[in-house]
Amino acid sequence: MVIIYIIGIFLLILLLSLKVIQEYERGVKFTLGKFSKIMTPGLNIVFPIVQSFQKVDMRVKAVDVPDQEAMTKDNISTKINAVIYYKVSDAKKVIIEVEHYNYAISQLAQTTMRNVVGEVELDELLAQRDKVSDKIQKIVDQATDPWGIKVDAVDLKDIVLPDDMKRVIGKQAEAEREKRAVIIKAEGEVMSANNMAKAAKTLALSPGALHLRTLQSINDISSDKSNTIVFAIPLEVLRAFEGFGKKK
Repeated sequence: MVIIYIIGIFLLILLLSLKVIQEYERGVKFTLGKFSKIMTPGLNIVFPIVQSFQKVDMRVKAVDVPDQEAMTKDNISTKINAVIYYKVSDAKKVIIEVEHYNYAISQLAQTTMRNVVGEVELDELLAQRDKVSDKIQKIVDQATDPWGIKVDAVDLKDIVLPDDMKRVIGKQAEAEREKRAVIIKAEGEVMSANNMAKAAKTLALSPGALHLRTLQSINDISSDKSNTIVFAIPLEVLRAFEGFGKKK
Protein backbone atom coordinates (compact mmCIF):
# COMPACT_ATOMS: atom_id res chain seq x y z
CA MET A 1 0.00 0.00 0.00
CA VAL A 2 2.82 2.36 0.89
CA ILE A 3 4.53 1.55 -2.39
CA ILE A 4 1.39 2.55 -4.28
CA TYR A 5 1.33 5.91 -2.45
CA ILE A 6 4.99 6.47 -3.23
CA ILE A 7 4.49 5.59 -6.89
CA GLY A 8 1.43 7.86 -7.02
CA ILE A 9 3.35 10.78 -5.48
CA PHE A 10 6.24 10.20 -7.87
CA LEU A 11 3.92 10.19 -10.89
CA LEU A 12 2.22 13.35 -9.64
CA ILE A 13 5.56 15.11 -9.22
CA LEU A 14 6.61 13.92 -12.66
CA LEU A 15 3.43 15.25 -14.24
CA LEU A 16 3.85 18.57 -12.48
CA SER A 17 7.47 18.71 -13.68
CA LEU A 18 6.58 18.41 -17.35
CA LYS A 19 6.51 21.79 -19.07
CA VAL A 20 5.86 22.51 -22.74
CA ILE A 21 7.72 25.30 -24.52
CA GLN A 22 6.18 26.50 -27.80
CA GLU A 23 8.23 26.95 -30.96
CA TYR A 24 8.16 30.76 -30.66
CA GLU A 25 9.17 30.67 -26.97
CA ARG A 26 12.23 30.04 -24.86
CA GLY A 27 12.30 29.11 -21.19
CA VAL A 28 14.77 30.50 -18.67
CA LYS A 29 15.29 27.84 -15.99
CA PHE A 30 16.54 28.55 -12.47
CA THR A 31 17.76 25.92 -10.02
CA LEU A 32 17.71 27.03 -6.38
CA GLY A 33 17.52 30.62 -7.59
CA LYS A 34 20.46 30.38 -9.99
CA PHE A 35 20.30 30.37 -13.75
CA SER A 36 20.83 26.87 -15.05
CA LYS A 37 19.83 26.68 -18.75
CA ILE A 38 17.71 27.92 -21.63
CA MET A 39 14.78 25.62 -22.28
CA THR A 40 14.21 24.92 -25.98
CA PRO A 41 10.83 24.28 -27.66
CA GLY A 42 9.28 20.94 -26.79
CA LEU A 43 8.79 18.96 -23.58
CA ASN A 44 11.02 19.97 -20.65
CA ILE A 45 11.29 18.88 -17.04
CA VAL A 46 11.24 21.43 -14.23
CA PHE A 47 11.24 19.88 -10.76
CA PRO A 48 8.92 21.70 -8.35
CA ILE A 49 10.33 23.61 -5.35
CA VAL A 50 13.99 23.31 -6.40
CA GLN A 51 13.51 24.62 -9.93
CA SER A 52 11.51 27.38 -11.61
CA PHE A 53 11.31 28.92 -15.07
CA GLN A 54 9.98 31.88 -17.02
CA LYS A 55 8.76 31.83 -20.58
CA VAL A 56 10.02 34.45 -23.03
CA ASP A 57 8.20 35.21 -26.27
CA MET A 58 10.75 35.52 -29.09
CA ARG A 59 8.37 36.96 -31.71
CA VAL A 60 8.50 40.54 -32.98
CA LYS A 61 6.40 42.83 -30.80
CA ALA A 62 4.83 46.19 -31.58
CA VAL A 63 4.74 48.73 -28.77
CA ASP A 64 2.55 51.78 -29.21
CA VAL A 65 4.31 54.80 -27.71
CA PRO A 66 1.59 57.17 -26.41
CA ASP A 67 1.34 60.84 -27.33
CA GLN A 68 4.29 62.85 -26.11
CA GLU A 69 4.58 66.61 -25.73
CA ALA A 70 7.88 67.63 -27.29
CA MET A 71 9.54 70.95 -28.10
CA THR A 72 11.47 71.27 -31.34
CA LYS A 73 14.79 73.06 -31.71
CA ASP A 74 13.04 76.21 -32.92
CA ASN A 75 10.74 76.19 -29.85
CA ILE A 76 7.60 74.82 -31.52
CA SER A 77 5.41 72.66 -29.29
CA THR A 78 4.35 69.38 -30.92
CA LYS A 79 2.54 66.23 -29.90
CA ILE A 80 3.91 63.03 -31.43
CA ASN A 81 3.39 59.29 -31.12
CA ALA A 82 5.16 56.29 -32.55
CA VAL A 83 5.28 52.53 -32.88
CA ILE A 84 8.36 50.48 -31.95
CA TYR A 85 8.97 47.03 -33.41
CA TYR A 86 11.39 44.87 -31.44
CA LYS A 87 12.14 41.29 -30.49
CA VAL A 88 14.08 39.46 -27.81
CA SER A 89 17.50 38.37 -28.98
CA ASP A 90 18.75 36.91 -25.68
CA ALA A 91 16.16 35.28 -23.38
CA LYS A 92 18.59 35.07 -20.46
CA LYS A 93 19.43 38.79 -20.46
CA VAL A 94 15.85 39.95 -20.89
CA ILE A 95 14.87 38.13 -17.68
CA ILE A 96 17.98 38.73 -15.58
CA GLU A 97 19.13 42.19 -16.69
CA VAL A 98 15.82 44.13 -16.74
CA GLU A 99 12.49 43.99 -14.92
CA HIS A 100 9.32 44.17 -17.04
CA TYR A 101 11.17 44.76 -20.29
CA ASN A 102 7.99 45.73 -22.15
CA TYR A 103 7.41 48.65 -19.82
CA ALA A 104 11.11 49.55 -19.76
CA ILE A 105 11.45 49.80 -23.53
CA SER A 106 8.28 51.89 -23.77
CA GLN A 107 9.60 54.39 -21.22
CA LEU A 108 13.00 54.51 -22.92
CA ALA A 109 11.35 55.15 -26.29
CA GLN A 110 9.29 58.03 -24.89
CA THR A 111 12.34 59.75 -23.43
CA THR A 112 14.44 59.20 -26.55
CA MET A 113 11.68 60.48 -28.80
CA ARG A 114 11.38 63.75 -26.87
CA ASN A 115 15.16 64.22 -26.87
CA VAL A 116 15.56 63.60 -30.62
CA VAL A 117 12.66 65.91 -31.52
CA GLY A 118 14.30 68.61 -29.42
CA GLU A 119 17.41 68.40 -31.62
CA VAL A 120 15.65 69.15 -34.93
CA GLU A 121 13.65 72.06 -36.27
CA LEU A 122 10.00 71.75 -37.19
CA ASP A 123 10.65 71.84 -40.96
CA GLU A 124 13.13 68.98 -40.68
CA LEU A 125 10.77 66.99 -38.45
CA LEU A 126 7.94 67.27 -40.98
CA ALA A 127 10.03 66.83 -44.15
CA GLN A 128 12.46 64.15 -42.91
CA ARG A 129 10.30 61.98 -40.67
CA ASP A 130 12.10 58.79 -41.74
CA LYS A 131 15.47 60.27 -40.81
CA VAL A 132 14.21 61.20 -37.33
CA SER A 133 12.68 57.71 -36.93
CA ASP A 134 15.98 56.04 -37.86
CA LYS A 135 17.84 58.14 -35.31
CA ILE A 136 15.41 57.16 -32.56
CA GLN A 137 15.70 53.50 -33.58
CA LYS A 138 19.50 53.52 -33.40
CA ILE A 139 19.57 55.16 -29.96
CA VAL A 140 16.94 52.84 -28.47
CA ASP A 141 18.55 49.77 -30.05
CA GLN A 142 21.94 50.64 -28.60
CA ALA A 143 20.48 51.31 -25.14
CA THR A 144 18.51 48.03 -25.06
CA ASP A 145 21.31 45.83 -26.37
CA PRO A 146 22.51 44.96 -22.79
CA TRP A 147 18.93 43.84 -22.07
CA GLY A 148 18.99 41.29 -24.88
CA ILE A 149 16.54 43.22 -27.06
CA LYS A 150 16.87 44.05 -30.76
CA VAL A 151 14.91 47.08 -32.00
CA ASP A 152 14.01 46.54 -35.66
CA ALA A 153 12.21 49.80 -36.48
CA VAL A 154 10.61 52.94 -35.10
CA ASP A 155 7.81 54.63 -37.03
CA LEU A 156 6.52 58.09 -36.18
CA LYS A 157 2.75 57.89 -36.74
CA ASP A 158 1.35 61.35 -36.08
CA ILE A 159 2.82 64.81 -35.56
CA VAL A 160 0.15 67.13 -34.18
CA LEU A 161 0.78 70.88 -34.27
CA PRO A 162 -1.04 73.69 -32.42
CA ASP A 163 -3.89 75.32 -34.35
CA ASP A 164 -2.10 78.68 -34.67
CA MET A 165 0.96 76.93 -36.12
CA LYS A 166 -1.24 75.11 -38.63
CA ARG A 167 -2.60 78.47 -39.80
CA VAL A 168 0.92 79.89 -40.11
CA ILE A 169 2.07 76.88 -42.17
CA GLY A 170 -1.03 77.20 -44.35
CA LYS A 171 -0.31 80.87 -45.04
CA GLN A 172 3.33 80.07 -45.76
CA ALA A 173 2.34 77.37 -48.23
CA GLU A 174 -0.12 79.74 -49.93
CA ALA A 175 2.53 82.46 -50.20
CA GLU A 176 4.95 79.94 -51.67
CA ARG A 177 2.40 78.90 -54.29
CA GLU A 178 1.75 82.55 -55.22
CA LYS A 179 5.48 83.14 -55.48
CA ARG A 180 5.89 80.22 -57.87
CA ALA A 181 2.91 81.43 -59.94
CA VAL A 182 4.43 84.93 -60.27
CA ILE A 183 7.79 83.48 -61.25
CA ILE A 184 6.23 81.20 -63.87
CA LYS A 185 4.16 84.09 -65.27
CA ALA A 186 7.23 86.34 -65.45
CA GLU A 187 9.24 83.63 -67.19
CA GLY A 188 6.38 83.21 -69.69
CA GLU A 189 6.30 86.94 -70.40
CA VAL A 190 10.07 86.98 -70.97
CA MET A 191 9.80 84.08 -73.42
CA SER A 192 6.86 85.78 -75.18
CA ALA A 193 8.78 89.06 -75.48
CA ASN A 194 11.82 87.26 -76.89
CA ASN A 195 9.68 85.46 -79.46
CA MET A 196 7.94 88.71 -80.45
CA ALA A 197 11.32 90.43 -80.83
CA LYS A 198 12.54 87.60 -83.07
CA ALA A 199 9.34 87.76 -85.13
CA ALA A 200 9.62 91.56 -85.52
CA LYS A 201 13.23 91.24 -86.60
CA THR A 202 12.31 88.60 -89.17
CA LEU A 203 9.48 90.73 -90.55
CA ALA A 204 11.74 93.78 -90.77
CA LEU A 205 14.48 91.94 -92.62
CA SER A 206 12.19 90.15 -95.10
CA PRO A 207 10.80 92.40 -97.90
CA GLY A 208 7.02 92.14 -98.17
CA ALA A 209 6.71 90.00 -95.03
CA LEU A 210 4.91 92.74 -93.16
CA HIS A 211 2.34 93.10 -95.98
CA LEU A 212 1.71 89.37 -96.01
CA ARG A 213 1.24 89.38 -92.27
CA THR A 214 -1.18 92.27 -92.54
CA LEU A 215 -3.22 90.48 -95.19
CA GLN A 216 -3.25 87.31 -93.11
CA SER A 217 -4.55 89.22 -90.09
CA ILE A 218 -7.27 90.88 -92.22
CA ASN A 219 -8.27 87.46 -93.52
CA ASP A 220 -8.58 86.10 -89.98
CA ILE A 221 -10.66 89.07 -88.84
CA SER A 222 -12.96 89.01 -91.87
CA SER A 223 -14.23 85.55 -90.98
CA ASP A 224 -16.55 87.24 -88.46
CA LYS A 225 -19.03 89.51 -90.33
CA SER A 226 -19.84 91.51 -87.20
CA ASN A 227 -16.34 92.96 -87.07
CA THR A 228 -15.55 96.41 -88.49
CA ILE A 229 -12.13 96.58 -90.04
CA VAL A 230 -10.14 99.80 -90.02
CA PHE A 231 -7.36 99.27 -92.49
CA ALA A 232 -4.16 101.19 -91.89
CA ILE A 233 -1.99 101.71 -94.91
CA PRO A 234 1.61 100.79 -94.11
CA LEU A 235 4.19 103.57 -94.32
CA GLU A 236 6.05 101.64 -96.97
CA VAL A 237 3.06 102.11 -99.35
CA LEU A 238 2.89 105.86 -98.68
CA ARG A 239 6.63 106.19 -99.29
CA ALA A 240 6.15 104.38 -102.56
CA PHE A 241 3.56 106.96 -103.60
CA GLU A 242 5.97 109.74 -102.59
CA GLY A 243 8.60 108.21 -104.82
CA PHE A 244 6.22 108.25 -107.78
CA GLY A 245 5.44 111.97 -107.17
CA LYS A 246 9.10 112.91 -107.16
CA LYS A 247 9.77 111.12 -110.42
CA LYS A 248 7.09 113.18 -112.13
